[in-house]
Amino acid sequence: MFNKKTVFYTACVCMFTFGMSVICLGAVLPEIVAKFDKDDIAAGVLAAILPFGILVGSLFCGPFADKNGYKGLFILCCVLILIGMEGIAFGDNWSIIQIAIFLIGAGGGALNSSASSLVADISEGERGAKLSILGIFYGVGALGLPLILSALSNFFDSLSVVAGLGATVLLVILLVASITFPAPKHQGGFPVNEAVKMIKNPILLLLGMVLFFQSGLEGLTANWTNGFLQDSLNIDSKKALMGLTVHMAALTAMRVALGYLLKSYQAMNIMWLCYGFIVAGVLVFLLSHTYMLQLLALIFLGVGFAGIFPIFLGLVGDKFSALSGTAFSIIFVIALFGNMLINYGMGLIAYQYGIQQLPILLLICTVFMGLFLWSSKRYFS
Repeated sequence: MFNKKTVFYTACVCMFTFGMSVICLGAVLPEIVAKFDKDDIAAGVLAAILPFGILVGSLFCGPFADKNGYKGLFILCCVLILIGMEGIAFGDNWSIIQIAIFLIGAGGGALNSSASSLVADISEGERGAKLSILGIFYGVGALGLPLILSALSNFFDSLSVVAGLGATVLLVILLVASITFPAPKHQGGFPVNEAVKMIKNPILLLLGMVLFFQSGLEGLTANWTNGFLQDSLNIDSKKALMGLTVHMAALTAMRVALGYLLKSYQAMNIMWLCYGFIVAGVLVFLLSHTYMLQLLALIFLGVGFAGIFPIFLGLVGDKFSALSGTAFSIIFVIALFGNMLINYGMGLIAYQYGIQQLPILLLICTVFMGLFLWSSKRYFS
């Protein structure tokens, strides 16, 4: 018999590992490029391998978890992340670096999806709140890695720190190996026909389209606001990066609050509140021309982004509990496609018309997200 609290906090540790690992590339990319004397095109290809790996990991982990359980999957994911981080630190040719990045993406993507599915499985009646708390650990991991690199920069180079942090993943593997997880849902055979039907399920696809645009909005904010602020306000990169810092801090703080709010208020009301913050953030971003107002916009966006994913993942867990792992895989794949396609589109727009068009694309995505939100409201109970 498994202990729900122990399993939940183990999932949180795994989510922290995911947050730390996916930020790893961005934190050390300049050093990797300099080490191998590569240009910006090669760096862009390397950066594109990470979301591709996350997509692959997210696609296959759900059916695996439904058939075989979570314990072996978590261990495999952590092993892939460990190998990937050590590959980044010690790889002596570009091909090894590319493989290492893919392994981090695949392991991290599978860990993210499966940890969310596991928490949904063991949190009946409070899925949204528990998934919000789980999301906090992603934020702490994502914020923690740059802080650790900065703190140790006077003593070690970044790649050596990555090697040390990679070694700590061994502790996570030992933790996962030492506890009891819920039994697999379909030990006698995976229901392939049901899984195929789920791919065509209109409810799941509708919920997925909300997260398609939500993920796209998050990607636009993370990848493009730094350059937008520098270009539009003529500020240095350090000052522009403060925007992303306050954005992530607002997102993480709201995830903490959601752990309590979702126990007292209806999920649909919280969802619309979060969407309201997204709309406010996009409008302020579009209409303002001062640094402080742009920071306020990024805070609003962080607060708004915090709630949509946990609430919708909780809803998916409620509606598709018999094959939750597969359902979560489908929903994350749709969301990742949104992130990749919308950000690719922003790249084309920036090339043709300039990065100043970013607020317009944010507004368009927000409108479409609102339309799908309105269409999905009937599924909230």
